[in-house]
Amino acid sequence: MVARADEYSRVPTQENEGAPVRTIVRNGIVLDTDTMTYGDACAVVIEDGMIVDVTSEPVGRADVDIDVDGQFVVPGLVDAHVHFRLASLDFAAVSRWSEVEYGIAMAGLARATVERGFTTVRDLGGEVVGLMRAIQRGAVMGPRIVRAGRMLSQTGGHGDARGGDLALPQCACAMPSDVMSIIADGADAVRKAARHNLADGSDFLKIHVSGGVASPKDPLHSLQYTPAEIGAAVTEARHRGTYVAAHAYTSEAIAMAVAHGVHTIEHGNLIDKPTAAAVAAAGAVIVPTLSTYEAMHQVGAALGMPAKNLEKNEIVYEAGLKALQTAVEEGVTLGLGTDLIGETQERQTRELVIRAEVQPPIDVLRSMWGVNPALCRLDGRIGVVAPGAFGDLVVTSVDPTTDIVRFADHRNAHSLVVQGGDVVVDRR
Repeated sequence: MVARADEYSRVPTQENEGAPVRTIVRNGIVLDTDTMTYGDACAVVIEDGMIVDVTSEPVGRADVDIDVDGQFVVPGLVDAHVHFRLASLDFAAVSRWSEVEYGIAMAGLARATVERGFTTVRDLGGEVVGLMRAIQRGAVMGPRIVRAGRMLSQTGGHGDARGGDLALPQCACAMPSDVMSIIADGADAVRKAARHNLADGSDFLKIHVSGGVASPKDPLHSLQYTPAEIGAAVTEARHRGTYVAAHAYTSEAIAMAVAHGVHTIEHGNLIDKPTAAAVAAAGAVIVPTLSTYEAMHQVGAALGMPAKNLEKNEIVYEAGLKALQTAVEEGVTLGLGTDLIGETQERQTRELVIRAEVQPPIDVLRSMWGVNPALCRLDGRIGVVAPGAFGDLVVTSVDPTTDIVRFADHRNAHSLVVQGGDVVVDRR
């Protein structure tokens, strides 16, 4: 059974009217994500959405009081690479959608994300401000979203999804855009696009420096953007105290991006050892997204993905685990993302299982709860069960540090999902 938070709403009384909402989750075995160890059973106290205490002896009233009977309590899960705007693998159908159809689809994806235990996500491209507002108002259930806004792409690059004959631009300053991307050619155009995104509230920037699977025009091994264009984006991000993430598969593209200040490499499936060593030396981060290639390999054709895209997917799918192993061996800092498109987002927890084919479970969890919060610039607020953090919890019958495969089966393993102190899922 999945229950909504309103089933746990407190009854207003003269005593509690106007007071902070207070939730106590009692008798849980809380994971310390700094040490990846557990202590004795204790209670997590949440007031107005924030954890205020983790204690063996909670005192005071509780508007919502839950005894989890010795189950494990871990932070809300964090996905560092999602795209709510990529709401279906049937790209032809999506191209005809209205904003109403987009909104309905995105709301469904957002709700399902939280039901899988992911309470914070990093959206790597696409216009999601309307979805964020709806979530903040409580109109729909969804995760906390840290966003890149519209992706920056060169003409004919991975972010250029325009079909048919392209009109010849009348000047070099032309910058076509849609709900996914801004097409910006040349350092000045990239600078202007970057400034637009940052002024629009983007938390970081996303650029493309190699070909991609889902794009129609660019060969997978193509090199995209120049050092000057990359440098323009990086400079603007640094001036706003943030960073640039780059879609990149090949070693040449990855090396160019990192050499010119890009902080995160998204995917990295075709990386070699020297390039992985360079990423590590630069203190940059790779966010592998292996579950999406497996999903497209297994169900892409049935869901309407074009044959040309499926051919490109096979290349990166077959290289994924080897690239992950290379990154681990060279000491690269790894985040955890999924990049699942539309209907395949139901496989979100599958990323944990695939990563565990190469890494110990604890290292996979450190990517999610240690590295991802820094990428979201929410250190101390997510990825921990401690005072000062958001009141986002997953209560589970399975210890993820020892059995990440069973933990990833969220429908059976996760008893409760608590978001900002509200019980949003109850499977007890």
